[in-house]
Amino acid sequence: MPASGSLNAKEIKLPVLGDAASGIISKQQEYELGRIWLKVFRSRVKAYDDPLMQIYLEQLLYNLATYSDLEDPRLELVIVKNPSMNAFAVPGGVVGFHTGVFAYAENEDQMASVLAHELAHLSQRHFSRGAEAQKKTSVLTMAGLLATVVLAATAGGDAASAAMITSQALAMDSQLRYSRSNEQEADRVGLTTMERANRDPGAVADMFATLLKASRYTGSRPPEFLLTHPVTEKRIGDARNRSMGTSMRQYPQNPQFYLMRARALVAMEHNNKNSIARFNAELSANTLKADAAHYGLALAYLKDNKLPRAKQVISQLLAKDPNNLTFHYTDIEIDIARKKYQTAIGKLDKLLRLNPNNYPLMVLKSEALWQDHQYDSADAVLTALSRMRAQDPMIWYRLAEVRGLAGNISGLHQARAEYFILIGVFDMAREQLSLAAKLVNGDFKQSAIIRQRLRDLAEMEDRAEKL
Repeated sequence: MPASGSLNAKEIKLPVLGDAASGIISKQQEYELGRIWLKVFRSRVKAYDDPLMQIYLEQLLYNLATYSDLEDPRLELVIVKNPSMNAFAVPGGVVGFHTGVFAYAENEDQMASVLAHELAHLSQRHFSRGAEAQKKTSVLTMAGLLATVVLAATAGGDAASAAMITSQALAMDSQLRYSRSNEQEADRVGLTTMERANRDPGAVADMFATLLKASRYTGSRPPEFLLTHPVTEKRIGDARNRSMGTSMRQYPQNPQFYLMRARALVAMEHNNKNSIARFNAELSANTLKADAAHYGLALAYLKDNKLPRAKQVISQLLAKDPNNLTFHYTDIEIDIARKKYQTAIGKLDKLLRLNPNNYPLMVLKSEALWQDHQYDSADAVLTALSRMRAQDPMIWYRLAEVRGLAGNISGLHQARAEYFILIGVFDMAREQLSLAAKLVNGDFKQSAIIRQRLRDLAEMEDRAEKL
C-alpha cells in the first residue's frame, strides 16, 4: 500500500524537460509525462479510496470537460483525503482534488468552478507554454513540479509538513511563476466553461471570496491552493464583472453534492463525536439540507460503530427516498459492518440488475463477498472491474489480496504487478511477473500473456527514459 511521506525534489528521479533547443513540449509528451507523474505521485501519496465519491467527482469533471476547450479527453482524477483546500492540474490530463474543497464550497457550482479552473490550465497548456518561456533563464524539471504538488498534497497533517510546504513553495517560486502569470487566462476560460455547462458563473467569484476570507484567518500560512493560485480583491472583482448579467438567474442545486460533502466531512474528522455533534446541531437549527444532515449523521454513527443508530437513520432516509442510490450504498455499508453479508449481497444483486456495471456497487459487492470468505466470487467481480477501470491501482490491490486468499498465487503475482506498474515501481512489477511466469510454465496461454506484459513493461521503462 502506498504511503504518504515527506520528500524533496532530489528524491524524485524524473527526466529534465527541455533545454534551449528542445522547443515546446508536444501534446503526446505532456500525456506521457503526466502519466509518469501520476505513477510517482501514487507511490508517495495515498489516494482516498471511496468509489462513491470518486464516481461523483469523475462525472462532474468529465461533464465540465465536454464544455471546455480541452482537446484530449483522457483525464485521470486522483482524490486525496486532506482537510486543506487544494486542487491541481498536471500536464497530460491529471487532475488532483483534496476532500477539503468540500469544506469550503457552499454548493456544487462553487466546487465546479475550481475544477473548471484546473481544466483551463490544461486546455491552455500552461505548463508547456511556461516551460518554453523559461527555457532561456532556467531549467524547468518535472521533478520540481512533482515535488511541489506532492508536498502540497501531503501538507496539513502536522506543523512540520506545513512548514516544509511553505519553504518548498517559496524555493520553487520562480518555477511556478509561469503558472501565476496565466491565472487570469485560466479564470476567463474557466468562467466560459461554467457558462457553457449551464452553471452559475457567479460561483467563481463566490469561491474566490471564500478563499480570500479563509486566508485571513490562517495566520501566516494560507490554504495550499493559494500558494499557486493567489487570490486578490482585484481578481474577485474581475470575476464578478465578467459574470455580471449571467449570474442573476436561479441555477438548480444538485442534492448529491451535499451528500458527498457529508461523506467528506465525516471522513476528514478524526473525532467521531464531533461529527455527530455537527450534524445534530444542523438538524436542531432546522437546516434546509436536512437529508444531507441526516445522511452525515448516519455516516458518523457508522464510523463510530453505533450501528443500530446508523441503521435507524438510513432506513428513515430510504423510506423517504427509496430510489436514492447513495442511501442504498450506505445502508449496505452498515449491513457489511454488522457482518450481515448475505443480506448485503442480496441487496447488491438487486441493485446491480437495475444498475449494471455500477462501479461503486461492484466494489461494495466484492467487499461483501470477501468478508463472507467467498474469495472466488470476489475475484470474479474484481476481475470484471479491472477490465472496466484498468488504471485504478486500488482495484488491482484488492484483486491481489483476494486471489491470495483464494489460493490463486500466479493470479496474485499478476495483480500485484499491475498495481506496481500503476505506482511506478517497475522493478517490483518485473519481479512479480517473473514469479507468475514460473508458476504457469506449463500453461501456454498464460505464459504468453505474461511474456507480453514483460515486453510492455520494458517499453514503458524505455519511453520513460526517453522523455
